[in-house]
Amino acid sequence: MLWFKKKKYPVFWNEYLKKFKTSQPKTIENTRFVVFDTETTGFDTLKDRILSIGTISIFNNIIDVSDSIEVYLKQDEFKAETVEIHGILKEGNLVKINENDAIEQFINYIGNAVLVAHHTAFDIEMINSALKRLNLPKLKNKTIDTGILYKKLEGKKESHISLDVLCTEFNIPKHDRHTASGDAFMTALLFLKIVSKLKQERNVHYSDLFRTSNNKGLI
Repeated sequence: MLWFKKKKYPVFWNEYLKKFKTSQPKTIENTRFVVFDTETTGFDTLKDRILSIGTISIFNNIIDVSDSIEVYLKQDEFKAETVEIHGILKEGNLVKINENDAIEQFINYIGNAVLVAHHTAFDIEMINSALKRLNLPKLKNKTIDTGILYKKLEGKKESHISLDVLCTEFNIPKHDRHTASGDAFMTALLFLKIVSKLKQERNVHYSDLFRTSNNKGLI
């Protein structure tokens, strides 16, 4: 007698899982990085909801604008006080889709790419909360936080530094700030500039991007 039934996942999730069964490239140049950002109704990852998701990809140190998505979600949860930040109205003229479709589109897009964001933990948790509402597991992708990556540079010890501050430091124009796609593009530029500066300071390997301590080299 079977004591449990094998969980049946939707097709898009099974296809997503399959992509992790093949060995991944272990060089920075041959890795597809997906830089993403979420705009949300607030900062409570359990109660708040995603308003929009913006992504852009990097491959071989080049930002591929054609390989990107931007989706806006229908708002069942609406907080008028946050509109001043992200500018997304409950109705408005934007084409919006439901959360289920938005998450499926995002999962189909990212595949097994390495996910990059500024202060990654929040954006990842917002996606994982949406996945949980679909009765799906958490994301499997490797992740990189540009805030943590920045601290690998010589003499950089700040514990929590904003995207605005880093954009100023690296001379990155702050166009479309606080839109998901705008922030994703700025973060992509920031990621490439940090990696470039790291390479000027020392030898940088693929695995170094994921280490969180500076005891030895980037390790």
